Amino acid sequence: MELFDSFLQQLWIAREALWHGFMLTVGISVASIVFGTLLGCVVALQLTYAPLLLRLPFRIYVDLMRGTPVLVLILASFYIPAVIGLSLSATEAGILALSLFAGAHIGELGRGALQAIPPGQIEAGRSIGLTFPKLLAYVLVPQALRAALPPWINTGVELIKGSSLLSIIGVGELLLKTQEIIGRNFMTIEFYVFAGVLYLIVNIALDQFGKSVERRMSAR
Repeated sequence: MELFDSFLQQLWIAREALWHGFMLTVGISVASIVFGTLLGCVVALQLTYAPLLLRLPFRIYVDLMRGTPVLVLILASFYIPAVIGLSLSATEAGILALSLFAGAHIGELGRGALQAIPPGQIEAGRSIGLTFPKLLAYVLVPQALRAALPPWINTGVELIKGSSLLSIIGVGELLLKTQEIIGRNFMTIEFYVFAGVLYLIVNIALDQFGKSVERRMSAR
């Protein structure tokens, strides 16, 4: 009981630092998911419908990003822009790395979802005079979303977990703040468990959001 009271006391002292780290983790995760999804949509369309010469650079990008560890992408995004004269903060570099990672994975799962749609539906849409943008909006994208949503949620969860690696370049997210607090009070297990619970809360929230969207789409 005394140990628990001591933990609560230290938790209260560190509340502002933990809250700042938690909110930064959420912000980075949301930004990476949004940018990665937008990039992934472009990649999926190019991989599915673009001519070979236009499709090739996107295929190389997907294979390169999917085959590179997230930690290597983070370090590359932090150091390479400085070499070519671009000034990115640690947070911006982290968002760039996670967005590139997400874009490749979402692009690949989007390609699979689009290619799984029976060709006859595309031909039927063209037969009634639908242009390609309308064919995408009314026929292809709604069906692809239903197929791609579950793996998209998994990618989002991986991004949230991957955001903890940004501490390596000095981003003051939840893990780094937790390590700094542990360095002052030496309550290693207690604060790592608490940080793990916070990560779990964010992942559960994303999972519930995805399931809610999936139910809404299934009801239509």
